[in-house]
Amino acid sequence: MTTAAITLSHLHLAWQQQPAVRDLSGSFAAGSLTAIVGPNGGGKTSLMSALTGQLAPQQGRVQLAPMLQGRVAYLPQVSQIDRSFPLRVLDVVMLGHWGRQGAWRAATRARCEQASQALATVGLAGLEGRSLAELSTGQFQRVLFARLLLQDAPLILLDEPFSAVDAHTTQDLLGVIRRWHDEARTVIAVLHDLQAVRQWFPQTLMLAREPVAWGPTAEVLTPAHLLRARRLAERWDSRQPWAAELLAAA
Repeated sequence: MTTAAITLSHLHLAWQQQPAVRDLSGSFAAGSLTAIVGPNGGGKTSLMSALTGQLAPQQGRVQLAPMLQGRVAYLPQVSQIDRSFPLRVLDVVMLGHWGRQGAWRAATRARCEQASQALATVGLAGLEGRSLAELSTGQFQRVLFARLLLQDAPLILLDEPFSAVDAHTTQDLLGVIRRWHDEARTVIAVLHDLQAVRQWFPQTLMLAREPVAWGPTAEVLTPAHLLRARRLAERWDSRQPWAAELLAAA
């Protein structure tokens, strides 16, 4: 049997006193690579907040496998991160060592070298001393991925990691995600690009405040499921354009 990394049991979530997710049950297998897709307002970010423990369920439960307790790496949406603080690129990446090094221990040369190697992996070799304010959105996202590399966590949660990021950066970072999958880490990402989901993600959860489909990507991203998700979305926003182009081509 496949071991579950995360199990959801009749999960109900609310955000700002509004229903966000209704009666979601299922599991993310250990070592799986899963995309969470769906219309805006469909509960995707609320679910990620519940997986990280930041949002308490109204009903039901989120259960992490014992081996994952305290070993979760989380990347929130870029818009939620304050880039005005005067930090260097290396300072941000070194935060990936926080769980092992602590707040007050001086960084060793070996750990600084690991940070530089992580930056090289994401295509930012030599930028250790650059300030965050000097970076483009794509470069900043690469920095955050380098920090995730240093965390070395078995469970990685990514909330819209490619929002406002150029195509070249997206392809490079998708390569990092594939590397994590090859290392048998469990990776869950909220995404909007359904073509990228088809190409890179074996598993998909489609969510429109309630589960529409969850399973192999080819079985989830069907015209019938896309249409159902859109119709569910229109109940709370009649202007929802989600997946319109795919439905038109189907």
